[in-house]
Amino acid sequence: MAGRKYEVLLTEGAEQDLESIYDYIAEFDCKAHADHVLDRLLEVVESLSTFPERGAYPKELITLGIREYRQTAFKPYRVIYRVMGQKVYVYVLADDRRDMQSLLARRLLGACRT
Repeated sequence: MAGRKYEVLLTEGAEQDLESIYDYIAEFDCKAHADHVLDRLLEVVESLSTFPERGAYPKELITLGIREYRQTAFKPYRVIYRVMGQKVYVYVLADDRRDMQSLLARRLLGACRT
């Protein structure tokens, strides 16, 4: 196993995001598509265990001068996270078509500074 491995942890908010995304797709599309999206999102999250620094800085936070969070994506969904030591904390999983500025301000700027 080459390279460092990071422990990836979902915050309570991120877990709720996954559940909400799954429930919405299952209700308005179908369970099979919800399963597919959930699987892909979990793969993206797990991929952060290797080289999480590859993620870009969210533009909504860059405009505020904040560079401690990064992002990666699957389809229209963005995964917002922070690397601290050997741990990656996932804070937000959200559809990029949402008002991300408000969501990130509420979730991250009011979030604990673990």
